Amino acid sequence: MIKLKIKSGDTVRVIAGDHKGEEGKVLKVDREKNKAVVEGVNMVSKHQKPSAQNPQGGIVKKEAPLHISNLSLIDPKSKETTRVGYEVRDGKKVRVSKKSNEVI
Repeated sequence: MIKLKIKSGDTVRVIAGDHKGEEGKVLKVDREKNKAVVEGVNMVSKHQKPSAQNPQGGIVKKEAPLHISNLSLIDPKSKETTRVGYEVRDGKKVRVSKKSNEVI
């Protein structure tokens, strides 16, 4: 299993595929499949039977997962995509933006 540098709550930009250039917040990360669900990106239509939670049923739009390799973290300071590194600062391991050298 590879080290994932994108976590839930991060703002990311899609850098490859049909949704290239779209941005959103990471809702969920699946470490086993190396995929992430990004808010408002890669929307798919799902046919759903009526249930207690959704008595109407019908077609529901929801986000589908994207592979981690197609996502790039957005630096909170410069609002540009950046790579992520790890450093030990004040005895703690922290994620660091490679462009601005700031803690993420």
